[in-house]
Amino acid sequence: MLPDADAASMSEIDPHAPVISLAGVEKHFGPVKALAGVDLSLAPGATALLGPNGAGKTTMIKLLLGLVQPDAGEARLLGFDPRLPADCIELRRKVGYMPESDCLPAQMNAVELVSTLAQLTGLSANDAMTRAHEALDYVGLDEQRYRDITSYSTGMKQRVKLAQALAHDPPLLLLDEPTNGLDPKGRRHMLELIADLGHGRGKSVLLCSHLLPDVERTCDHVVVLDRGRVAASGAIAELTRSESRSTRVRVAGAAEAFERELASHSIGFERESEGLLRVQVRGDDTDELFEHAGRVGARLEGVEELRSTLDQVFLDVLKRSREERA
Repeated sequence: MLPDADAASMSEIDPHAPVISLAGVEKHFGPVKALAGVDLSLAPGATALLGPNGAGKTTMIKLLLGLVQPDAGEARLLGFDPRLPADCIELRRKVGYMPESDCLPAQMNAVELVSTLAQLTGLSANDAMTRAHEALDYVGLDEQRYRDITSYSTGMKQRVKLAQALAHDPPLLLLDEPTNGLDPKGRRHMLELIADLGHGRGKSVLLCSHLLPDVERTCDHVVVLDRGRVAASGAIAELTRSESRSTRVRVAGAAEAFERELASHSIGFERESEGLLRVQVRGDDTDELFEHAGRVGARLEGVEELRSTLDQVFLDVLKRSREERA
């Protein structure tokens, strides 16, 4: 079991400073603009990085890690500049990275790999071995940790990749498609681990994923990239709450009169079934619904707010983004 972060580890992140910031960041690959002037500031916490294929998500993560250099602008992780060699060395200690690709070397077992990578972050050999076993315990890799990695299933490989990202107890985790290729059981276990890291153990997490249900289960905030630009960002709870909200209303008695009352005040509604309406409520006020019902002798037996799904928000954001650039 991975030990809880101690006070010193938790204090490595300033709760008032962004963990990740980008200002005017551009990255070109020939004629392709992978990042086209990205401005972004992420507070500590669990944030998802979303976008269609080719949106620039993986390029952004590689740039944050110093694996590629920006053509313009600057980026910071925990205040460090990944372009500077001295800052890159410090970032090895403070950032854990779980790559998307199948990149685990052959002819090693999980213990050897995780402890070796932990030493590269600055841990001694003894501490690295201890932390490797703790991280492998946490991700649920038992006696299989002594087998050659080439014999591992996709799920086991994903857990090894997460373990190596955790072994040095970094305050910030960059996770690129961590549920990629997993079966339902493995995916559920991985999401439970990520949710625990972000909410139970105080880690800041940047989760790159194309699976919106995974995001809703693990993250509080989201950034949507489209064609190398930030199309939207914010708290999931706010993005899924629109100014004009759908509310399901159950009406008892005088239902038709209530519908006429709504129509006369230009309040949109849709009849789902007898006595059950989906009503467009303006702002946060549902009291007006009870007022309209009282005027016509109707009784409201249930009022349920219906939020937009993250899928709907994602599609709407991409549609607006492309209409603006058309």
